[in-house]
Formats: sequence, C-alpha cells, structure tokens
Amino acid sequence: MVDLAAFDDNAAQLERRTGGKPMRVASKSVRCRQLLERVLARPAWRGVLAYTLTEAIWLVRTGVTNDALVAYPTVDRAAIGELTKDPALAGAIALMVDHPAHLDLIDQVTPPAGRHDIRLCLDLDASWRPGPLHLGVRRSPVHSAGQAAALARRLVERPGFRLVGMMSYEAQIAGVGDAPPRQALRGRAIRLMQARSHAELGKRRADAVAAVRQQADLEFVNGGGTGSVARTGADPSVTEVTAGSGLYGPALFDAYRDWRPTPAAFFALSVVRRPAPRIATVLGGGWIASGPAESSRLPQPYLPAGLRYRTEEGAGEVQTPLVGAVAGTLRPGDRVWFRHAKAGELCEHVNEVHLIDGGTAAPAPTYRGEGYAFLG
Repeated sequence: MVDLAAFDDNAAQLERRTGGKPMRVASKSVRCRQLLERVLARPAWRGVLAYTLTEAIWLVRTGVTNDALVAYPTVDRAAIGELTKDPALAGAIALMVDHPAHLDLIDQVTPPAGRHDIRLCLDLDASWRPGPLHLGVRRSPVHSAGQAAALARRLVERPGFRLVGMMSYEAQIAGVGDAPPRQALRGRAIRLMQARSHAELGKRRADAVAAVRQQADLEFVNGGGTGSVARTGADPSVTEVTAGSGLYGPALFDAYRDWRPTPAAFFALSVVRRPAPRIATVLGGGWIASGPAESSRLPQPYLPAGLRYRTEEGAGEVQTPLVGAVAGTLRPGDRVWFRHAKAGELCEHVNEVHLIDGGTAAPAPTYRGEGYAFLG
C-alpha cells in the first residue's frame, strides 16, 4: 500500500530542501511507473536516474521520461545494441562511465560510424579518504580533479561519444543515518564524519567540475540522495539533486535527524498461527533489504504497535513469528502491517501496490507486475 497524501507531502518536503534546484527521481527507489509519472508531473522533478539501461529504454519508450541517466555503467550488449540503433533513445539516455573500457565495449557492439553519438556521464567518486581510510561506497575509480580531467579528455577525444554530465553520490552522507537508535556515541561519530566529508567533497567536487568543464560543455552535474538533499542542494557546483527513497519513507530513514519522511509505503501479512499465548505467526515476511547483514535490514512491524521478532527466528521466507503483549490479541486472519527497511526493493516482491487516496484505493502495477525484473 502507498499512501498518496504522505507520498505527495514527502515530494514537497524534498523540493523545499533543494534550494530551488531541479530534482531527478531515482527509479530504483520507486519501481512503479504510475508513481514515477506522478512525481515527474510535479514542476520541480525532471528526469529519471535509472538503474539499468534496459529499464531506461523501457521508461523512455513508454513515455515516462525523455531524460534518463543510467546510474551505473552497463555492459549489457543487447541493450547497448538497442540504444545505438535508435536515434530517439540515444538522444534521451545518458550512460554512466568511469573508464575508457566502457566505451570500448560500446564500440564493439556498434562502431561509431554506424550510430548516433552516445551521451555520457562521468562518475566522480564521492567517498572520503582520510589517510588510509575509505569512508563511503566503492564506486568510481575517478577520485581527484586531475583524474576527472584526464578521463574527460579521453572521453571527448573518442568519436561517437558526447560527454554531457557528471555525477557523484555521497553515500556516506546520503545513505547513513546520523541518529542510530540506542547508539548515541556512534551517532556523534557519524555526524562528525559527515560534516568533515561534506566539507572535503565540496571543494574536491567543485575542482573536478571546473576541470571537466574545460573539456566539455556539461548539461548537468548530479549529486545527492534523500539523506543529503539539503547539503547537496547547497553545493554551487551541483545543478540537480537526486532523491527517491524519501518518497516512500522506509524504516532506515528513521535514523536521520535532519529530516524524516512520513512513512508512505507499507505491506500487510496475515496471521496464520498462534503457537503460544504471546506469539502470533504471519505468513511470509523475510523480505530482507540489501546492504550489510544486520537487523536494520529487516522489515519493521508497524501496526499494531508493540510487535517484534523472535531473536531465534527473525523474519522467515514462509513464516514469521512475532512476539509482544499485543500478539496475544491477534487471531488467524488478522493482519500485521510492516514497513520495509528500504524503498523500491519492496516492489520486487509484489505485482501491484494499492494507492490510497483519501477513502479510495486503486491498484497500480509494479515493475514486476508489468513483467520486468531489470536486475534479474
């Protein structure tokens, strides 16, 4: 279920936090065409940050967007062949690159003489590297302004390509909650790390963007995520900000101080067993979110309040026992509502979501419901 009032309010809150900069929706965090169209109908939202080239092609061909940036490098030869044979697709989609080998593969599929120019986006690593440490995710090998300039030169020199954008995703800021429950000292350490990382990235990203702009006329510089919208929006070198998870308000964002989206996406499981007076067992539930294998990646029981997992069993694929005083009031056939730890991953488990608008509900197919598993 998606509560459209909460979804729309979250969209408006994100818009206010960018400082007026346009927003790009991260489709990985939504995975429902109808909801992508809903947010893109808002004036502040322009374009999609897709997660595979096949998905980007589908979103363009179905009319969801005419501006798709693929967030990760692609080696999908079939999709590359489709892109290079269609001038409309080539004009609407930009591919992420961080190494000339990505261009070599495209040339192997369709040589430059046989295609329109392919739009490229250079991925700048946004992690913080104080001394021997690496704080952030392992993405692009391009970290410094000098490395970005060197790669940009190689990209613009290659026939059949056009460098149109830059991207940097500050995962250690956008994707790490700074107020983890019951971990006050860790929270202070995270906030200190994020403040210093933000200051370092601001200067390095500005230098890299300036260096690359000497090589190419960039159309956009993309940055951010839901957890860093305000900070990234305030960066003068960034021209657009990405967000997606904040639209659904998943459970991981309960650990953020600066802004917590309103929970908007939920799923319900039915009670099927009462193995003990204070245990209620629901069918299914083991929809574990990606990332480190820890309890924060489990779906969170939401309503009725007061339910929790049994430590010995956790969330199971077929059955999930829940404990707590309120469990004793539940009977077979009752429902327990959950929030997923992440946003769009929930849609990989269901064929449709029910869009709640006041007192009405209407089904909308997820990507899976339309027959697509773009990471399958």
